[in-house]
Amino acid sequence: MPDVAYHLSKWQRGYERAITELGADHHGSLARVRAGLQALDAGIPPGWPEYVLHQMVTVMRGGEEVKLSKRAGSYLTLRDLVDEAGRDATRWFLLARKPDSQLTFDIDFARSKSLDNPVYYVQLSHARICGLWRQLSERGLSFDADNGLGQALDLAGDSSGSRATRNLLTELARYPDVVTAAGEHLEPHLLTGYLHELAQAFQSYYNDHQFLVDDRDVRDGRLALAHATRQVLANGLELIGVSAPEAM
Repeated sequence: MPDVAYHLSKWQRGYERAITELGADHHGSLARVRAGLQALDAGIPPGWPEYVLHQMVTVMRGGEEVKLSKRAGSYLTLRDLVDEAGRDATRWFLLARKPDSQLTFDIDFARSKSLDNPVYYVQLSHARICGLWRQLSERGLSFDADNGLGQALDLAGDSSGSRATRNLLTELARYPDVVTAAGEHLEPHLLTGYLHELAQAFQSYYNDHQFLVDDRDVRDGRLALAHATRQVLANGLELIGVSAPEAM
């Protein structure tokens, strides 16, 4: 009954779309709440509100499962997890899998500064691009964005550099579709997976190209692509509430 009253209040306050997130052990309440709302004859459409059901999370620390017991009063709050693993890592890993799949949250891995850690890898990629602009200033070089956008990139051929360029451009072009799909299907894990793939694509491009070269046109063209990558990484991280550091 409290859930029915709560959702009725939401509907009356103008929330035409409502998404309620629950643990999988509460799946039985969905039909009852919706039936209660329909019985009120308040103009609420069938199937409202939407529900996302989450499986339980297993927390690991030091290679061992953190045992939780409601009866004993021992449990790990979200604040505890944030305090131990950090806000960015906690948000990333809780979003990085489908809600209906099991999650093992390894606190030690989430805190690690390892390239195997996806949130660290993505943030490092953003910081690395920011570092290019610091080096640019230190060397007394310039960057003309308009000139860079007008430069032809090395797309032809089958060299590793050409493949890396094509792959990076393809990943950048996917961003709007990924954001749309994540929102429409209530699957934010699509965005974390995409950001990791984009960071990997940029790393391959980074390894195959020199950016701070003397040729102004080549320099501007490559930096323009790097700048676009940094912007998409920053936008995606902002959407999921994870910081985009400029140095690490």
